[in-house]
Amino acid sequence: MIHDTACDKETKPQNVDFTIHKDGSVSTASVLLESEFIHICLVGNFNREYDAMSKEQKMQLFAASKIISELSRRYSISPLYLFPHSETCPGAHFPWNELVIYPVGGYH
Repeated sequence: MIHDTACDKETKPQNVDFTIHKDGSVSTASVLLESEFIHICLVGNFNREYDAMSKEQKMQLFAASKIISELSRRYSISPLYLFPHSETCPGAHFPWNELVIYPVGGYH
């Protein structure tokens, strides 16, 4: 499940499994918080087209895609099996196609 910190006040680091900070660094929970979902939060507002994002935001998306790829491998989950946190989070313009790394053949 993908979040960003612009969507609501409930998205706090203690409520997610992975937080990807503006500098590209990643904070992790010590254990997965839910058995049904893995929560990844991007710090900032990601409700925009990929071309309108800053270099830092693009690096955050790249970090998210690496995490998704590793989780996909580790837990045998398709990397295409992603959900937004809600209808408005991370937003209608979130660049889902830029986030996905296909496990066979490398990048999209």
